[in-house]
Amino acid sequence: MSTHCHVLIAGASGVIGRDAVRRFTAAGWQVTALSRRDPELDLPYQHKAVDLTDASACASLVAQLPDITHVVYAAVYEEQGLVSGWRSQQQMSTNLSMLRNLAEPLAQRATLRHVSLFQGTKAYGVHLHPIDVPARESSPRHPHENFYWLQEDYLRELAQLHDFDITIWRPQVVFGDAYGVAMNILPVLGAYAALEASMGRDLAWPGGPGYVLEAVDSRLIADALVWAATHEEAQNETFNITNGDVFTWPNVWPTLANALGATPGGNCPQRLSETLPERAHEWHRLATRLGLVQPNLDQLLGRSHHYADFVFATGAQRPPEPALVSTIKLRQAGFSGCIDSEAMFHQLIARLQAQRVLPTAEELAKLRF
Repeated sequence: MSTHCHVLIAGASGVIGRDAVRRFTAAGWQVTALSRRDPELDLPYQHKAVDLTDASACASLVAQLPDITHVVYAAVYEEQGLVSGWRSQQQMSTNLSMLRNLAEPLAQRATLRHVSLFQGTKAYGVHLHPIDVPARESSPRHPHENFYWLQEDYLRELAQLHDFDITIWRPQVVFGDAYGVAMNILPVLGAYAALEASMGRDLAWPGGPGYVLEAVDSRLIADALVWAATHEEAQNETFNITNGDVFTWPNVWPTLANALGATPGGNCPQRLSETLPERAHEWHRLATRLGLVQPNLDQLLGRSHHYADFVFATGAQRPPEPALVSTIKLRQAGFSGCIDSEAMFHQLIARLQAQRVLPTAEELAKLRF
């Protein structure tokens, strides 16, 4: 890839952004990573810290950057309780402002060719009621207030005015190796497993009834982002994206326990958003003793423990309806990437262990005795 292709990745320290930085740099792109904290990857990219809610700071930063040709917008603002904020007007307006603050000065530069923007299955109303199975991109826009629609309408209008293309992505439950973020369950599971092991307990299932769902690996999303940036078939389209298989939590629980070094246990229903923060001092002692990189439990979890309760159907009396999406459109457009979800869990947990975010399987196994 020639150096005139310069991608700006907003939200670069997040679950999607980290792997986007990895993938674009591996493909030879010039990469600028935009986030409050550096993703701290040993790769040839430039990091810029900026508060996206500050319009003047964004304009000043953009003015200093070399010409940007592509943008991956993976930044998001979530309120403290996460799920409760999904219908908040403040959450919606803040997310629109963040996108506008960055996109407006970028569009004025006249070198912008493509923007990838993220939505998700909340576009189909999954947080409100059962959705069509499978949910398709061609379905009429779901009539509920959501920042997705605000961002999409704004960006489409800006793209038409300034002659650049967009691709909108609707991933299923995303997994990666970022921590301290809004929605990545693996650090939550790792902390829960380590704390339970330190008490001599097996890894009990904390959620509700099992149901069929889909996952998507952040590495697969990153592959799709590089594809979309250079393929006409992706321009001005909306795509669902998943790993390509389905699973239920009870079925993969032994796989997760094995990858973490734990023994799967029985059922122990609990809201991790309530029980884990109460164990912050336990985690600090354990992480310090093992030499882990983040002994502050709050900074390890971000808001992902709230997300875990939602995805685990914690407190549900009966299994939720399946929330499945069609990925036929993406495959027919030419992107056919896929990954086995159980392999994904093993690989991403191994990444977190290698980075000393979580204890190794051997360390965790020793904690039980």
